[in-house]
Amino acid sequence: MRRFNHKATAALMSVVLMASALIGCGMAAEKTAVSTEVTNEVYEANAANKAKTVSNGTPKYIFLFIGDGMSYPQIQSASYYLGAKSSTGGDVTGGEALSFMNFPTAGSAQTYDSTSFCPDSASTATSISTGHKTYSGVINMDTTKTVAYETVAEKLKSQLGYKIGILTTVNLNHATPAAFYAHQASRNNYYEIAQELVASGFDYFAGGGLLKPTGVNKDLPSIYDVAEEAGYTVVTTQAEIEAVTADTGKVIAIDEHLADSSAMAYEVDREDGQWQLADYVEKGIDVLDNDTGFFMMVEGGKIDWACHANDAAATINDTIAFDRAVQKAYAFYEEHPAETLILVTGDHETGGMTIGYAGTNYDTFLKNLENQTISFAKFDTDYVASYKENNTPFEQVLADIQENFGFVAPENAAQAKAEELVLTDYEVEKLKTAYKRTLKVGTSTQSEMTQEEYELYGTYEPLSVTITHIMNNKAGVSFTSYSHTGLPVPVFAIGNGSSLFEGYYDNTDIYNKLATLTSIK
Repeated sequence: MRRFNHKATAALMSVVLMASALIGCGMAAEKTAVSTEVTNEVYEANAANKAKTVSNGTPKYIFLFIGDGMSYPQIQSASYYLGAKSSTGGDVTGGEALSFMNFPTAGSAQTYDSTSFCPDSASTATSISTGHKTYSGVINMDTTKTVAYETVAEKLKSQLGYKIGILTTVNLNHATPAAFYAHQASRNNYYEIAQELVASGFDYFAGGGLLKPTGVNKDLPSIYDVAEEAGYTVVTTQAEIEAVTADTGKVIAIDEHLADSSAMAYEVDREDGQWQLADYVEKGIDVLDNDTGFFMMVEGGKIDWACHANDAAATINDTIAFDRAVQKAYAFYEEHPAETLILVTGDHETGGMTIGYAGTNYDTFLKNLENQTISFAKFDTDYVASYKENNTPFEQVLADIQENFGFVAPENAAQAKAEELVLTDYEVEKLKTAYKRTLKVGTSTQSEMTQEEYELYGTYEPLSVTITHIMNNKAGVSFTSYSHTGLPVPVFAIGNGSSLFEGYYDNTDIYNKLATLTSIK
C-alpha cells in the first residue's frame, strides 16, 4: 500500500508553523462529540488514489470551502486549542490536526485587490470566482464598475450542466456567496443581489437569511415570494429542511435559528440539536448529486465576524465547525475519489490574530478558553442590552462575566477554575471603564469615539470587546486590528486535479486552475 504524502504534509506544516509564530490564536468549546481528526488509516487507504486522481480529466464533483477571514492563524489556533483541550499534563504536545490540514496538496495564495493589500470579501471572492482583481466592495465587475464578469459557478452550470450549491453561515446575499452568482458595483445592493440569486437558477442555497428582502425602504416584493414564483421551494424550519430531497427541485433553505444580523448562530452559541454547517453540506450532497456533476461553494462566514470583534473563542469554535463541514465532503470523496476535487481556502485574514501576547511572554494557556461559553454577540443581546436599560450595578456585571467567561474578581480567587482566570486589579479597572462607556449613548460609530476609545473598542460594545480581549490575552492570544489584514491564505486540496494547487500564487489563479481542470471557456 502506498503511504500518505508526508513530504507535502511536512512542507505544509513548516509554512503553517512559521506563519503561526507571527500570527495565531486559541479556543473553542465544542458543542458536539464529532471528531475533528481524520485518521492516518483513512488517508493511507486513499493515498493510492492520489496518483490516479490528480489529472484524471474533469472533476465531476467540486467542493470549494472558503473560511471567510480564515488564514494560518485561525487554522493553527484551532488545532492547538484542540490539542491543549485534550492534553492531561502540563507539557505542550502539539495540536490535533483539522481534517484538511492532512490533505496531500497545500499551497498559498496572496489576497491583495485593486484597492488595498488589506482587501475585502467582495473583491477577494470575485478573484476566486472569476480570476479578476477589482476594487473592495465590488462584486464581479471591473474597476470601472461597467463590465461584469461571469463566475465559475455560472460557467459550470451553463457550459457543463453542473448543479450548483451555495452555502454560508451568514446571509445568502452577503459578499462571499454573492460573488458566485451576482454582479454589482456595490456589495451593499442587497435587494439587487438577491434578485440575481433567484435569476441564477442555481439548485441549492442554504444558510443565513437574506438581508433587506423587501428592499431598503421595505416596499418591494419580498424576494422569498419572488423566489417561489420562480420555482424555488423556500424552507425556513429545520423540519422542512430535513424533509428536502433531490426530488424537491430548486431549494432555498433558511436556518430556523437565526441570530445576529439574520445569520446562523455562532457555533459556541448553537444549542444541541440545531443544524450546523455540516448538516447543510450533507443535505446539499443529497440534493445536488447527479450523473453530470455539481459544484458546491461553502462559506464559514462567521469566522470573519468573530475575528472582526476580536473574539478568539467564537473564531475557533466556528473554524472547528467549518472543519466538520469539510469532513462531510471528504466522506463523499471517499466514495468517488477519482471524480471529486475538494479545495479549502480563505478569502483573506481578519483581525491580525496572533498566538502570543506581551503579557504572557512565551506562555499560552489555550485550554482556559473553554471557559467562555457565549459569543460577544449573544452576550450583547442577552446581557448588555439589559445593562443599558436597567443601569445594572457593576457587581452584578462581574457575576455575569464569571458565569459566562470564568473570570473571578481578586477577592474571589478561590473560586477560579485556573489561576490565570483571576482578574488583576488592572483588568477590573479596564472592565469598569469599558462598562461606563457602554452605558453612554452613541457607542456604535467610530466618529462618536475618541481615538483612544476606538483603538480600545472598535465599533463594538466596549464592555463585551474588553471581556474578549482579556480572555484572549490571558490565553496568550492577541489581535492587531478590527479589520482585514494583508496575510496570504492557505489552499488545501485533495482529489482529481489537486496537484495543480501546489505552490505560492495569486488568488485569481484559484479560478484559473479550476478553469484549466474543467475546460470552461
